[in-house]
Amino acid sequence: MSSFRTPLGRVRGLGSAKSGTAHFWQQRATAIAGVPLVLFLIWLAVNLAGADYATARSLLSHPAVTIVLALSFFVILKHMRLGMQVIIEDYVHVESWKMIVLLANSVFTYVVGAGALYALARLTFGAMQ
Repeated sequence: MSSFRTPLGRVRGLGSAKSGTAHFWQQRATAIAGVPLVLFLIWLAVNLAGADYATARSLLSHPAVTIVLALSFFVILKHMRLGMQVIIEDYVHVESWKMIVLLANSVFTYVVGAGALYALARLTFGAMQ
């Protein structure tokens, strides 16, 4: 069977990246998982509206709330990173800039996630001396 690829394409080895389907499904899975988690965050915000620090700390130190909140951070940040990756790949056309911005996207996500988890741990376990 003859190949439909051009000689230049065969030399460069360009072709299917073989990761588009996995990326598509990860984006959909995080979107679906995010729906109940966002509803949880809304519930949490309503319950904490007008509460003092002791009440907020008491609620956030409950293991179930802490776990669901940490899971919310993970799922929402993963979904954000995947979505921004698609936007960057579609609209940044200079390869060097694309790689820099994709790296910045990942670093930003990890820094925000680490900060969120640190804040949650600090609220949950108390001030670290």
